[in-house]
Amino acid sequence: MTEPYRLVSTGRRWYLVAYDLDREDWRTFRVDRVGEPFATGARFTPRELPTGSAAEYLRQSIGRRQETYEFAVAFDASAEAVAAGLPAWLGVPEGTDPERCRLTGTSSEPVEWLAVRLAMLGHEFTVEKPAELVSRVRELGGRLCRAGAGAAGAA
Repeated sequence: MTEPYRLVSTGRRWYLVAYDLDREDWRTFRVDRVGEPFATGARFTPRELPTGSAAEYLRQSIGRRQETYEFAVAFDASAEAVAAGLPAWLGVPEGTDPERCRLTGTSSEPVEWLAVRLAMLGHEFTVEKPAELVSRVRELGGRLCRAGAGAAGAA
């Protein structure tokens, strides 16, 4: 590829893969964090990506920086019902019986994000691991209960 930059989507975020003249190396930038872009008028020399693919370069770049954690969650709902509300990259729930399932996987998303995502599914669930996710779900539950307690018409 001999373009000066390439935009790549990960499904949740857009990244800019570009050659940084100051660092003399390829870099990745989250597009949502780019503030006040402006044209500099600078010329560029076309360069080949080290991996040949902007998507592959991004995958390798992100993989070096992000820590991951394993999670396990049991649901009081069928695997089909839970899967219908999950993004495929989060994993595929396995049925433990017709009315229950278990989701296991690895994530590099913040545990707060996973806690909210699980709550949004609308099914009863129990977090088995990691302990940090258990703690975040408890905090979120408490916060939501307190927020609802002061609402008009609360029972």
